[in-house]
Amino acid sequence: MQIHSHTSHTPLPVDRAYVLSMTIKSFKGRRDVQVHLFRTGYDMAEAQGYPWEHLLGDPLDAQHTDAEGSRQLLLEAFTADERDQILAYLEKRYADRLTEISAQPMDFPIPLGLCPLSAFPEGETIGFIRFDRIPNYDLPFAFHGLYDLAQHSPVVKEQD
Repeated sequence: MQIHSHTSHTPLPVDRAYVLSMTIKSFKGRRDVQVHLFRTGYDMAEAQGYPWEHLLGDPLDAQHTDAEGSRQLLLEAFTADERDQILAYLEKRYADRLTEISAQPMDFPIPLGLCPLSAFPEGETIGFIRFDRIPNYDLPFAFHGLYDLAQHSPVVKEQD
């Protein structure tokens, strides 16, 4: 398993700025499934203390100008300490099942109109891994992972 953890070469505007993803070798009949990790259980009151005028940028386009999703996306990010705890947890518990873990700071300013990971609807191929519900979970905060099986090849090819 490879771990790619990048830090910022310039000061970050807030501590909560790290995004993580991991690749599972085989998951629900699919190969190399990418899972985007995000923090859950945060308090929206935390958003009151952020300098949003410096954190949020221009909209993606004329149809996507809502700031709420972009704000929520920041609240789903991790601090450097949380990032390190997740990296250690995943390495200890899932090293034999993962191909890689990637951690890096977000790009700022965050465009308006983004959809937070927690807002994706679960369905036939899209789902969440709720790590905090797995037995022996021992981190002091909750995080989930978003995956889309439709984006990945089946482990066994279907025969015609």
